Amino acid sequence: MHRRDVLKSVAFAATGAGIATASTVLAKDTAAKTPRSSYFETADGTNLFYRDWGTGKPVVFIHSWAANSDMWQYQMIHLAGNNLRCIAYDRRGHGRSSDPDRGYEFDTLADDLAKLIDHLNLRDVVLVGHSMAGGEIVRYLTRHGATRVARIVLLAPTTPFILKTADNPGGIDKNFFDQVRSVWAKDFPKWLADNTPPFFNPETSRETMQWGINMALQSSLKALMECNHAVTETDFRAEMLKITVPTLIIHGDADRSALIDLTGRKSAKLILGCQFKLYEGAPHGLFITHMDRLNRDLVAFIKG
Repeated sequence: MHRRDVLKSVAFAATGAGIATASTVLAKDTAAKTPRSSYFETADGTNLFYRDWGTGKPVVFIHSWAANSDMWQYQMIHLAGNNLRCIAYDRRGHGRSSDPDRGYEFDTLADDLAKLIDHLNLRDVVLVGHSMAGGEIVRYLTRHGATRVARIVLLAPTTPFILKTADNPGGIDKNFFDQVRSVWAKDFPKWLADNTPPFFNPETSRETMQWGINMALQSSLKALMECNHAVTETDFRAEMLKITVPTLIIHGDADRSALIDLTGRKSAKLILGCQFKLYEGAPHGLFITHMDRLNRDLVAFIKG
């Protein structure tokens, strides 16, 4: 495969005392099992949507660029069934959250995550992030500390640094990202349609791929542009050396969005004691294509 092709793929009333009592018990039981969703307000007044399923040790999921918390539902259902409390939110400018014209650099994004953790008063939390969310987790730890965090999981992360610079000669030229963003500014839906298949694999249904496209189309194009600048231009190398919490990195060697040798493997070398799992043949969308294996690995690591 040509490097250009690789880089290009770099996207849901009873009556009677007896019946009333039974209804009350049923309502309480149903409420305990019903997924909860709500909003919280960030420091700058942005309202972010979140969902909160299950009970037990808390796990917070942070979604990838252009997606939203819906992407995690197959993991959340499985983990909630394994006595874990699963929480996921829509990043600002994504999904059901507010669409402000600011706040898409990693400091603010990490502050948003901190606000959610404080809002729900979470302790001993496990943070799970896919793609650009790895940067949000790293920045959260270096900006807010690890007192509330037990473990972290980085899935196909874009860390530590993907831009080509004098001290990062193996990175990707800035001109490439400029060209991609210029395409988005003219026909983002067409770019999504072209680049969604390699995000998954040939066995992925057309319906699931369309679901992924629909999530991306719910996002603000301004947010996506600004987040892409943050992802491609932020250097996390020094920060990752400071991470001390138990860490698991999972990455596929068929990932054409975050090349494993540029991202996952380098990230694993920077974090002391990091566990690294290679998923052979897995693309960037491994949360779908390798769902069962990923769910098992998440439960084992979180409860380990």
